[in-house]
Amino acid sequence: MSVKVADHVLQRLREWGVEQVFGYPGDGINGLLAAWGRAGDEPRFVQSRHEEMSAFQAVGYAKFSGRLGVCVATSGPGAIHLLNGLYDAKLDHVPVLAIVGQTHRSAMGGSYQQEVDLHTLFKDVASEFVETVTVPEQLPNVLDRAIRTACARRCPTAVIIPGDVQELAYEAPTREFRMVPSSLGLSGGTTIPSQESLRSAADILNSGDKVAILIGQGAAGARTEVERIAELLGAGVAKALLGKDALSDELPYVTGSIGLLGTRPSYELMRDCDTLLTIGSSFPYTQFLPEFGKARGVQIDIDLHMIGMRYPYEVNLVGDAGETLRRLIPMIRGEERGREWFETVCDNVRRWDDVLDRRARLSADPINPEYVARTLSPLLPPDAIVTSDSGSVANWYARHLTLRPGMRGSLSGTLATMGCGVPYAIGAKFAHPDRPVIALVGDGAMQMNGLAELITAAKYRDRWPDPRLIVAVWNNRDLNQVTWEMRAMGGAPSFLPSQELPDVPYAAFARSLGLTGVRVETPQDVEQGWRTALAADGPAVVEFLTDPAVPAVPPHATWEQIEATVASALKGDADRGSMIKQGFRAKVQEFLPGRQEK
Repeated sequence: MSVKVADHVLQRLREWGVEQVFGYPGDGINGLLAAWGRAGDEPRFVQSRHEEMSAFQAVGYAKFSGRLGVCVATSGPGAIHLLNGLYDAKLDHVPVLAIVGQTHRSAMGGSYQQEVDLHTLFKDVASEFVETVTVPEQLPNVLDRAIRTACARRCPTAVIIPGDVQELAYEAPTREFRMVPSSLGLSGGTTIPSQESLRSAADILNSGDKVAILIGQGAAGARTEVERIAELLGAGVAKALLGKDALSDELPYVTGSIGLLGTRPSYELMRDCDTLLTIGSSFPYTQFLPEFGKARGVQIDIDLHMIGMRYPYEVNLVGDAGETLRRLIPMIRGEERGREWFETVCDNVRRWDDVLDRRARLSADPINPEYVARTLSPLLPPDAIVTSDSGSVANWYARHLTLRPGMRGSLSGTLATMGCGVPYAIGAKFAHPDRPVIALVGDGAMQMNGLAELITAAKYRDRWPDPRLIVAVWNNRDLNQVTWEMRAMGGAPSFLPSQELPDVPYAAFARSLGLTGVRVETPQDVEQGWRTALAADGPAVVEFLTDPAVPAVPPHATWEQIEATVASALKGDADRGSMIKQGFRAKVQEFLPGRQEK
């Protein structure tokens, strides 16, 4: 029996070291599915409940494995469903390959069923490389280039294969004219800045008295070097959300996250510094960086296309973070530096941690959502992987979880899309089946698609040596992040028809699938709820009934902004029973202690 194009696709993926492909079946990829049967399910086909979830799972797999994520979908609607996950990969710079079916070549252009112009559909999201395979000899070059481009440029790429082409006998490209042979392998070199630019950067950093460092996911492989240069410079280190696991939160000079979901000491660090060193981050919110003209700046980034953005840096070093810092560190004069700034940063961190602890312990109706996250933090296993969905739960992930060395964490950093938390966690389990994975999810995201992906977790639970996959649901019956944005930014009360959610029995649904399901209704049971889920012998859902009235507002907000927020909330929500009460103003004052003095 001759080898078909579809057989060679899977063979080529195996030769590239691809171990699993996340997908959903459809007749546009029937040829590939038949080939999977002939190949003994190698690479493994992981069936999600929806193609968007397949793309998210590929992103989660790639984020936590450092390898290529691969997803597959049928033509037409299947291809369309991939888009949100692929845009998540594009904006967070994650290597993902999408393999997509297409209608037969003979029907193309005939308004045939499920015929969509896939080149137009993917030309933005897969702008670095999208191509259709029309003859067998074209296949290896197209597939190899898609994989190399995705890995080299950390982006999504797409390969489109019409259904009839999948069934053709495979023929390798020859040495003839207009043939493009290809080969396997990708050996990346290390980019290093020039000595002259390194000396210029060192001069700026050495001249600063109050140095601030901002790191992102590009600093993840340079943990030791970041610690060393921070100590030499006596600097505080703030973290963009995608860089939360790049440096231990236990270090006394790590100020935590920055931005709307950030911390007070990160805000103070940027407000008061005279020098900024940014490493591996394209954090987009300029208003949270130092005032222009107040601080001198140096940036390190491996991506030439992202360098020099966000802030008027004086020196932009294009290079791998670790290699660049190793060459920069000997030029830093740490012994000449005073410790007053460093001690101020550390004091601010300690003070903020005390504020967070007091906020988490304040009473709420029924459970303080901050207490849920703060209780988890010391219970995290040392090898835990944490995913967070978008929404107010991302606030608590960013501020209350102390990620220690060896732990991993991520979310949809730039697209900030809802619904990624659970599929990210499933992708992480396939990347690290021997590690516990915890997804932090709001009830809005859980209703959007998390419930369905619990079926996927149940389906594959026996594939993971460590079967623990914990989905924690903040059940407050409110699309809480948007509700607070309306109040804090728009000065408008909550619009209940858009914000109020139905109450869903999440834990009971988990139990109906044969999973562990825990419903926590009182603060006294929060810790035990976490412990039960962490001790489960398989996937578990732990559902916390939390108070939507706990303010999710920026830590740097002025008291005037808080006053306006409170007035807006009372205006529209005073009659909403226990959700918002007349004592709301006092509650906000409690949750933002000391703000009057700020």
